[in-house]
Amino acid sequence: MPSKAPRPPVCRWHHRARGATLMLCLWLAGASSAAASEEIIEARFTEPTTRYAHGVLGDDLEYGALELRVETRGSDSAQTLRTIRLPQDRVFEDLSPRLVDMDSDGKPEVIVIESHAQLGAQLAIYDASGTKIAATPHIGTRFRWLAPIGAADLDGDGYTEIAYIDRPHLAKTLRIWRYKEGALAEIASLPGLTNHRIGEDYISGGLRDCGKTPELITASADWSRIISVAYNGGWTTSDLGPFTGRQSLNQALEC
Repeated sequence: MPSKAPRPPVCRWHHRARGATLMLCLWLAGASSAAASEEIIEARFTEPTTRYAHGVLGDDLEYGALELRVETRGSDSAQTLRTIRLPQDRVFEDLSPRLVDMDSDGKPEVIVIESHAQLGAQLAIYDASGTKIAATPHIGTRFRWLAPIGAADLDGDGYTEIAYIDRPHLAKTLRIWRYKEGALAEIASLPGLTNHRIGEDYISGGLRDCGKTPELITASADWSRIISVAYNGGWTTSDLGPFTGRQSLNQALEC
C-alpha cells in the first residue's frame, strides 16, 4: 500500500484528512482560566514506521512516538519538547493527537489511539509529563481498531466522558467511558453504529454541542442513516435522516 503525506500534527474538532495543515486546538471538554505551571501547547506524532501493517487509515504508516511541546509558566516561562517513544510492539495508529482538558483544571491532556502488535487498539490519555495516566483495555486481537467521536460532559454529571466506535468495520459498537479520579470506566455501549470505513484517512461524524445536551453524530451500521446519540435520563438515539456521503454528516454537526 503506498505511503501518503504525513498526518496533521494536532486535531481540529472536525476530523481532517491526512496532510492538511492544522492549528493547535482543544478537542473539547470544559476549560477553566486557572493558572498552570506546565501546559501542553502542541502535540504531534513523529517517527513514522511500517512495523504495524494494518493500513486501516489508507496507508502503511503509523507512528512510533508522540512529541509534546510543553510550556512552563511562571517568572521564567520556557518551552520544552518531550518525546514519548513507544516500544517496538506498539504504535500510535491514529490521525493526530487530541488535546482535551479531561479533569477541568484548565490544562489539556492528550488523547491518542495506541495499538499493540498482538492486542490491537486502546484509547490512551497522556499528561504534560509524558505519563500515560489512563487507558481503556486493548480490544484483544491484533489489527482491531477504534475510532474516537468526541469528549465532553455527555450526561451532565460534572465529569468528562470519551466516546468512540469499537471496531467500526466489525463490531460497530459505540462505547462511552467516564474519566474520574484518574481512571476510565465504561458507562454505556450501544450497538449498530459506525464512523469509519476501511481505507478512509478521516473519521466521520463527531460531537455536536449547540448549548444544550451534547450529541454524538454517527452513521448507522449499514451507512444508510445519520444517527444522533444523547443522554436524556438514559442514552437515546435519534434518526436525523439519510446518509448521502461525508458532507451529510458534516451538515449534521452544524447547529
